[in-house]
Amino acid sequence: MSTHKRARQPDGLGAEPPARPKKAIAASGAKTAAVGKGAAEPSAAGSGTPKLGGTKKAGARKAEPKVRGALQAFERNCSVGRTLSILSDVWSFLVIREAFFGARRFEEFRAALGLPRATLAERLKRLTQRGIFRQVHYSATSSRVEYHLTRCGMDLYPSFMAMIAFGDRWLSGPDGPPLRLVHATCGHECRPYVACSHCLEPASATRVRYRDGPGAGRTPVGVEKRSRRTAESASFSRGRPSSVSRTLEIVGDRWTFLILREAFFGVRRFDALQTELRIAPNILTDRLARLVARGMFERRRYQGQPERFEYRLTDMGKDIYGAFIAMQAWGDRWLSGGEPPLILTHLDCGHDFTATVICDQCRQPVEAHAMRYRLNYDPAPFGANRERIEEPALDGGP
Repeated sequence: MSTHKRARQPDGLGAEPPARPKKAIAASGAKTAAVGKGAAEPSAAGSGTPKLGGTKKAGARKAEPKVRGALQAFERNCSVGRTLSILSDVWSFLVIREAFFGARRFEEFRAALGLPRATLAERLKRLTQRGIFRQVHYSATSSRVEYHLTRCGMDLYPSFMAMIAFGDRWLSGPDGPPLRLVHATCGHECRPYVACSHCLEPASATRVRYRDGPGAGRTPVGVEKRSRRTAESASFSRGRPSSVSRTLEIVGDRWTFLILREAFFGVRRFDALQTELRIAPNILTDRLARLVARGMFERRRYQGQPERFEYRLTDMGKDIYGAFIAMQAWGDRWLSGGEPPLILTHLDCGHDFTATVICDQCRQPVEAHAMRYRLNYDPAPFGANRERIEEPALDGGP
């Protein structure tokens, strides 16, 4: 097991990013040489397209696609990224959210989310293929099925609780959180938090360090199709009030999650983000502008002529860390083959740990089957059933 030399501590958020294997570095260098000296970031916040620097010979641009096609891109092994490859987009998150609130049948999901039938059918099919749901026939004589969460799917619950906690703290507005959470294990209303599994104290971004685990390294980037961001993010909260929906309005696509992940690794500058993520400059410009506008990043100038900026996490941005390490814990359990890419150390107790979400009253883990909900709104206008939401029946099958 290797560890990194900590040349600097980025905002107290951990060690430096894991080094690239030589093969990956060579590929990256070859690609950079093909397109110039790297991408400069936009000169104004959220506007413009980054320009490529350096000089090129006339006609060199024609050969560029051939060079790009010949290179193999690599990405860091990361359990958060693997988790996102399963969940894929905001609609998948929200379908799973409704399952935690007791939805099982196609029309129940559709009534709660207002999704087109084809979109919902595709998400349910994909999540079933990936082991999050299992199909259960209504009866022995019926061809119609319900979608029940598997144990793998139920284990995503702490990640959703972490997103609820973030949304409750930062996005509730004057009416307060949409839900009051009741932990059936102790009988108290609670505010779950992400904790160190060893000492049960909060695991915040500034109190955690990391090092390479046995699964560290880089793997070739696949050709899996990635869902585009919905043009109007507010559509994700057009149904009943939800802190999960409000959180996903900010971080609700794979690129935004990965940009935030890189920020926790200490990557702050436009060209470094572009190199690390292999992201198109116009997409990166758009996501950074959104994150600045929503208060997750602060944009600071580090060079005057020409102007260059870096993007630092705000207090709000750092607070999404709990959701990230909860997702990392799920990916480590279900997608790493027993070889987690990163090992986390909690500075408060000095022990390696796995993120766990616990009740702030009894300090026991929160699990989906032991949580009840009290609504701070009337669900009827949204086509939702109060009894199903407040007292969901969950079985957590195979």
